[in-house]
Amino acid sequence: MAYTREPLSGSTHGRGVKVAATGTPGTTIHTGQASTTLTDVVTLYATNTDTVTRRLTLEWGGTTAVDDHLIYDLPPKSVVPIVPDLIIRNSLVIKAFCDTANVVTIHGFVNVEA
Repeated sequence: MAYTREPLSGSTHGRGVKVAATGTPGTTIHTGQASTTLTDVVTLYATNTDTVTRRLTLEWGGTTAVDDHLIYDLPPKSVVPIVPDLIIRNSLVIKAFCDTANVVTIHGFVNVEA
């Protein structure tokens, strides 16, 4: 297997993705490859620029099932690693929403299987 490191598909040239959504469906962070066999290995960091703790919810491949939700309480003025190499594929989408708009930014990259 060969992998290449790529920016998140929801990013512009590797810049952070500002989480504007405050509910489901969230802001698009990344869309997995349109393949049932090729894997995207995703690493994400969240930055909370606010002065209070904020709750971030990642919707991992779905928006309605609670099992698709990864929930984080982000301390103020912090950068937190939130996803250490989880996989996604088959055009599933990673989305995010926060209890307050535009105070959390998601940075990261994808190791794309070719």
